[in-house]
Amino acid sequence: MDKTNLKTIASDSSLLSTTNKPKKSLSSSLSSAAKSTDTSAMLHRPVHQTFQNFLLVWLDENIDESKEEFQKSLSDLRHIVASITIFTDAQECFTCLSDIKDEKILMIVSDSLAQQVVPEFQAIPQLDSIYVFCTNQLVHEQWTKKIPKVKGVYAEIELIYEALKMDRERCDRALISISFNGIDALFTYAQLLRETLLDVEDDDSKSIKEFIQYCRLQDDIDEDEIQKIEREYDCHTPIWWYTAPYCINSMLNRGLRQMNIDIIFKMGFFIRHLHRHIESLHQEQQSSKRGTSAKFQVFRGQGLSVEAFENMKKTKGRLMSFNNFLSTSRNRHISVKQFARPAAFDLNSVGILFVITIDPAHSMASSTPFAEVKSVSFSEDQEEEILFTTHAIFRINRVERIEDKHTYRFWQVDLTLIGNQDNDFSKLMTRIREEHSSAKGWPRLGLILIEVEAFAKAAELFNILLEKATYDEDRADNNFQLGWVHYNMGEYATALTFYERALDIYQQMFPPNDRKLANSYNGIGEVYNHMGEYLKALSFFERALDVLKITISLNHPDLAYLYNNIGLVYDNIGDYSNALSFLEKTLDMRQKSLPSAHPIIAELKRNIENIKKKL
Repeated sequence: MDKTNLKTIASDSSLLSTTNKPKKSLSSSLSSAAKSTDTSAMLHRPVHQTFQNFLLVWLDENIDESKEEFQKSLSDLRHIVASITIFTDAQECFTCLSDIKDEKILMIVSDSLAQQVVPEFQAIPQLDSIYVFCTNQLVHEQWTKKIPKVKGVYAEIELIYEALKMDRERCDRALISISFNGIDALFTYAQLLRETLLDVEDDDSKSIKEFIQYCRLQDDIDEDEIQKIEREYDCHTPIWWYTAPYCINSMLNRGLRQMNIDIIFKMGFFIRHLHRHIESLHQEQQSSKRGTSAKFQVFRGQGLSVEAFENMKKTKGRLMSFNNFLSTSRNRHISVKQFARPAAFDLNSVGILFVITIDPAHSMASSTPFAEVKSVSFSEDQEEEILFTTHAIFRINRVERIEDKHTYRFWQVDLTLIGNQDNDFSKLMTRIREEHSSAKGWPRLGLILIEVEAFAKAAELFNILLEKATYDEDRADNNFQLGWVHYNMGEYATALTFYERALDIYQQMFPPNDRKLANSYNGIGEVYNHMGEYLKALSFFERALDVLKITISLNHPDLAYLYNNIGLVYDNIGDYSNALSFLEKTLDMRQKSLPSAHPIIAELKRNIENIKKKL
């Protein structure tokens, strides 16, 4: 039937709706080489989810945590990578790393184990880089040349720090989320998602305190770092914090990349602060350059998965969005040498040099602000960094391979920043805003998640909103949305519970003919219909119909939706005459509001023909 193609009746805010693991075995030589230890649980806890896109592992069978030299090295490393796990047992290390799915792994291997373990470890898909730490470089330099993931052989730990910093940024770049128009459902809502996050009106002071409390609940964020944020947040600009080597950058990037609702909710204040800072600098810088008409280019080098690259080639000439704040550079050489070309030698990725053309004539009118950040950045800006706000949208103009005698996986992708001056984009955004104009802030984000069928994330958000709700109507609305989410997940008993809670509150607050009661009746009817309790479903649909006939026009699409639901129930109970009557009413209304080739029209016609055959 056509039910899945029809929108639900919403409350006043319309509803939207690996890799292969390597075998966990090591040769007997590895097992005999490994040695267990009683080093503190802090260092030897299992590798767990971190707020960074990467984590650091150090494998050394002879580690001595009591040494001052080791403690200093550990402290220095934590300034580069928040999550560090120490292993002295090679088999345990291999097993743990094989289970990592979301993060990239950077690994230090001390020379006592290196030649034995590295050949097998390098097959772990998420293992990105290996650094061999030894006392005799000559012993290891020959065999490591055959293993691409070995980034170098180092006799001094300080040299590993510099390599780690570069690879940390490269990993961050490679894991940025990208959506393509026509392939990813989220692309359509990328701009609306940003507007929604910026539309939230929270108490910043309270939000910062809650963020600090949230950080303290995590076990991979250093307390000294948390205290620094707590003391000095207002002393620095948002861009300073974003470019600093602290948890704010890593946590935000991970939250936006994975659409991690918990992180996004806790960091909503910082998303707004960072966007507004970029927007302010953008206006200031563009005003000072007014009259300069020459187009200019910025660059971004990174690795892209083979799947994402193939999707990009399919959408040449169309639009794409970066779903994080986007760091670019005026320096092509650095973008190629440090980021794009090295990624081409990773068997799991394609090296990409994005070349972004910006037209100053359109930049002031662009819906995507960007800014030079040299004067406000944490560190000395050798890249000449240009930072774009989150969910920037570009048109893909050209995708061409860069000739390189050492690799065929090195490509240039030419992009153009688009915005309000792009007619196709403007029309798309106008339509989407109109469809979702009734909800604001966090509830609007929940509706977007429903629309892209991210139901588990929508449930997480609406549960947070329900817990925080202080007004009865907000509690009822969040219960209603949770009912709709669980209904879409096929969890009908849970959906019924939430719908009934919403209805109980609405009945105490509103008169019997209020639309929100009709929405609840309809939702409960849909649940009963799917549970096979058709007479109960029909009863609730009829109650919803009684309300809607009073509150909306006879040509309203919600009425057609309800007629369709009633027709489906009559079909299920074998009353084909009534089923035909209601489905024909639905078709008549839909034909007045939808194009003749619309799939809903086609589905309705098929349903009607099927009913006629049963009469």
